Amino acid sequence: MSAQLIDGKAIAAEVRQSVRLRVDDLKQSGVEPCLAVMLVGENPASRVYVGMKQRAADEVGMKAIDRRLPADASEAEILDILDDWNTDRGVHGILVQLPLPDHVNERTVMERILPEKDVDGFHPINVGRMTSGDPDAFRPCTPAGIQVMLEHIGFDPAGQHAVIVGRS
Repeated sequence: MSAQLIDGKAIAAEVRQSVRLRVDDLKQSGVEPCLAVMLVGENPASRVYVGMKQRAADEVGMKAIDRRLPADASEAEILDILDDWNTDRGVHGILVQLPLPDHVNERTVMERILPEKDVDGFHPINVGRMTSGDPDAFRPCTPAGIQVMLEHIGFDPAGQHAVIVGRS
């Protein structure tokens, strides 16, 4: 089989347009979708990713909460914020940007997010749902995006070798 170039930017634009329409529908029914994002510390790559998520949310008309904490923020402080977001009916998705500082237990933080608000799919319940083949399970963004691109071109990757060039 020969190589095939996939225009990820064009596919992403189509996905964003589809999401924008869904967000508009939700707003018409009285629901303003909201993603809460937490960044702990000043990791340059993490800051870029969080900025990209904010821009993507803005682009599709979603509300986004951007909570930035210093690198020395306590685990308890992080968990308290997550508890607030978990109980806030106006927050529909929660994302904690990884990596976290060494003094914070990532597993504890990921397990604190309600599975139904865990948009990264890192909560153990969501990992289990994904690995058991649940089509409605949250999936990690990069592999999910790759899968969308492959489906877009009608390619089944089962048993194939692939090379991905670019960035997530």
